[in-house]
This record gives sequence, structure tokens and C-alpha cells, in this order.
Amino acid sequence: RSALEDCIEADLYSRQGKAVSNFSSRLSECQSKMAQDAFRDPYNFDFLRLRVGFHEKELEEGLIEQIQKTLIEFGHGFAFVGRQYPLEVDGDVYYIDLLFYHIPTHRYVAVELKTEHFKPEHTGQMNFYLSALDDKLKMDIDNPSIGLILCKKKSKFKAEYALRDIHKPIAVAGYGVEILKTLPKELMKSFPSVKEIETELERV
Repeated sequence: RSALEDCIEADLYSRQGKAVSNFSSRLSECQSKMAQDAFRDPYNFDFLRLRVGFHEKELEEGLIEQIQKTLIEFGHGFAFVGRQYPLEVDGDVYYIDLLFYHIPTHRYVAVELKTEHFKPEHTGQMNFYLSALDDKLKMDIDNPSIGLILCKKKSKFKAEYALRDIHKPIAVAGYGVEILKTLPKELMKSFPSVKEIETELERV
């Protein structure tokens, strides 16, 4: 099975570069195009097996448990740095849900996961994280960090308004997951997690 077949099956090309962003006004023309092409909308997380009404922590754990598939969905050049990445600011510690490094554009990418619809205040939170990230982690060889807000659903117009006067480069995209909603709760609880399956396989 080729990488091209995987891309076709995932409908990659129709989603590439579709995230709402402010890159064109915050990055150089060349950097803006590269950054925009690195993101898509929506993201397809159908490889996750989540219950109805899942929480952000469950989404985050699912993506980490299946990190290889997560990296494939994020696309070429993304390297995983960490989850709940800590940033200390004036004595308080804040945590970025997922932190990646995008090798082709030489920049960190902070990802915030939301199980709710997009809200304008999400951009303010991300702007804060990116400012701290650039001050504390970015080196001279790195380009300014980018933020990706992944929401269950988003309004294109609300996202565009929210990003218009934000200083840091941020993208907003939706995502979809495979929901186990037809099985009884008692039966769903009996399914082992991906981590439990991998542990059992290691014992064989």
C-alpha cells in the first residue's frame, strides 16, 4: 500500500490548506503559503474510538496512544514534541495540549483541542501561549511559532473575525472522530484500550 493510496483514501487533497488562518497578514508571502499548506480542515480522526460526549482529555489521550496515525493525519514534516507541554509565566504554569515541530518551516506548532464549538476567546488563549512559547522555547534558527485550534465545529465567519487583529499566526480547523454510539455502554466498557492491546501484544 502506497502513501499516495493513503492520501486518496483520506481525501487529503480536498482538505489541504483549508483551515481558517491569519497567516497572510502575519507571515511573509512564502512562509504564509508554506504554513497554510501544512494545515487542513477538517482533520480526520476516525481512527479514534471515542464514546458519545467524550472530553478533551480523552481526545488528547487517543491521539497520543495512536501517535503514528496522528502524525500521518497532520501531514508531512510534523514531529511530536510533547503533550500538556508546560509553560511557566510569572509563577503560574500553563499547559499546551499538544506541541509539534514542523520541520519544513522550522517552527513550533501549538495545538489546542476543544470538544465544543469555536469561541472567539480561544484565539486570545492561543495568542498568549504562542507569546510565551516564542520567548521561552524558540531559538534564533526557528521561525515564529504557529497555533492550531482544533474545534468540534467552527463558524468560518466567527473564526475570521476573531483572528483579524490577533498578532500571532493562528489557524482554526474542525475535526471528525468515529463515535461508538450504537453499542450499549456496558459493552463499550468491555473493549480494551489501544494501550492495553499493545501491552498484551508485547507479552506474546
